[in-house]
Amino acid sequence: MISFEFPVTERTRALLRLEQLYLRLNFFIAREHPFEHHSALLVLFEILEVASRAELKSDLLQELERQRQVLEGLHSNPAIDAAALDAELDKIDHVAGRLLQLTSKFGQHLRENEWLMSIKQRAVIPGGTCSFDLPSYALWQSKSADERRADIQRWAEPMMPTSEAADILLRLLRDSGKTHAYQARRGAFQQMSGGRVVQLIRVDYPEGLDVLPELSANKYAINLRFVQTGTGEARARQSEQDIDFSMTYCKF
Repeated sequence: MISFEFPVTERTRALLRLEQLYLRLNFFIAREHPFEHHSALLVLFEILEVASRAELKSDLLQELERQRQVLEGLHSNPAIDAAALDAELDKIDHVAGRLLQLTSKFGQHLRENEWLMSIKQRAVIPGGTCSFDLPSYALWQSKSADERRADIQRWAEPMMPTSEAADILLRLLRDSGKTHAYQARRGAFQQMSGGRVVQLIRVDYPEGLDVLPELSANKYAINLRFVQTGTGEARARQSEQDIDFSMTYCKF
């Protein structure tokens, strides 16, 4: 099966972007080649831009506190594993505490590093990080992989609480999902929402159909269509076939 996730709210969209960026960052940090560590720095700069919104920290703290209160209310449920519940609450408290320790603006330690900011400025120029443009950067790239990795990890560490918070919230959100099976007649499907609001919708369908799902959702309706891909046409065409798929609705 192929899965696509569609964020319905701006907050969920931000969480998914953070998740994808931190996954890329961790992947490139673990590698060896200077080009791969260059890619890690570029991702670090992307995270700096995405997560520097003034309200992101308060949004994360607010949602963590809301989920903590919801989980606290489950202590009286005999069907819930108390030890697992307490462990989850401890994780939330730990991450919330780390976020609260971020007293300065997100990524301020990077902005105050003139050397890193010079790389960031040149990186937006095609080929702008060549050795003749940034000789000190070329010298850094000539260091051992372990030395480069230690540097990147040191620069990334103050930013990791946002990664941990996003991981917790997305896991709780995905675990809340309720899945239903449907069929898109001639590639199209519509469902009235009846005022129900969800934060994330996942669409799963069989591999090998060469189609992509396009989804729009609001409190009134969910509209989904499958468009054909790989045809080389400038404009995507809606599939003419009936497609069986499942849709998972995720809501805190």
